[in-house]
Amino acid sequence: MARTPHSVSDVMTQTVVAIGEDARFKEIVETMEQWQVSALPVLAGEGRVIGVVSEADLLPKEEFRDEDPGLLQQSQRLEALRKAGALTAGELMSAPALTVHAGDSLAQAARTMAHRSVKRLPVVDVHGMLQGIVSRSDLLKVFLRSDEDLAAEVRTEIVDRLFAENPKEVQVATTDGVVTLHGRIRDRALLPVVARLVRAVEGVVDVTFDLRADGEPGVDEAEGAEGRASGTQ
Repeated sequence: MARTPHSVSDVMTQTVVAIGEDARFKEIVETMEQWQVSALPVLAGEGRVIGVVSEADLLPKEEFRDEDPGLLQQSQRLEALRKAGALTAGELMSAPALTVHAGDSLAQAARTMAHRSVKRLPVVDVHGMLQGIVSRSDLLKVFLRSDEDLAAEVRTEIVDRLFAENPKEVQVATTDGVVTLHGRIRDRALLPVVARLVRAVEGVVDVTFDLRADGEPGVDEAEGAEGRASGTQ
C-alpha cells in the first residue's frame, strides 16, 4: 500500500528554476517560456527567497504599451503602472514572497493558494532558503491514488482500530475515490467520527455509509450522520 502523502515534502518538486533579483525583463520571459512555468522565485545570496515574479507581474508592460492613463486610472492602478516601467526581477517581484515549509500539510498549502489566488508556492526552510516548489497540480496528485490503496488504508488505519472488537463486520469498498462502509456496528455514535477520519485520508473524494446497528435501519451517508450528531449536542 502506498503511504499517504501528509506534507508538502511528499509532493513538491525539488528541482526549481529560479532567478536573481538583477535578472532583466526579457530574460525572465525567456526563462518562463523555456521551462513552461508561470512564476519564478527570486533569490538573493546563497538561495534565500526574497520574492516571486509571476506572469501577472509582467503583463502591465504590455497592458499600458499604447495607453496614456488618465489621473483617475493612475490613482487606481499605481502598482500596475509601477510594474509597467520595471526592468528587473527586483523591481517586478511581489515581496515578501508567499511561501510554505516542507513540513506543512497539503491542506495548509491548498488554503494558502486558494486564499491568496496563487498557482504555486516556493518551499523554504526555517532560514528562508529555497528547497522546492509546490503547485496546484502537485496538491491534486493525491487523487491519483488507486481505489485499492484507499480501501486498504481505510481498513487498516480506521476500521480495524475503531471496530477492533469485530472489524470483519464492517466491509470497505471504494469506487472512484468514494469510500463506502458496509455491514454492522454496535454504536452508531461513532459514525461522525468515522466520517471525519475517512475524509482526512489523502485522496478520498467522499464517504458514504451502509451500516446498521442491531435492530436499526442503515445510514445512507456521512452527512446525515454528522447532522444528527450535531443536532443532539
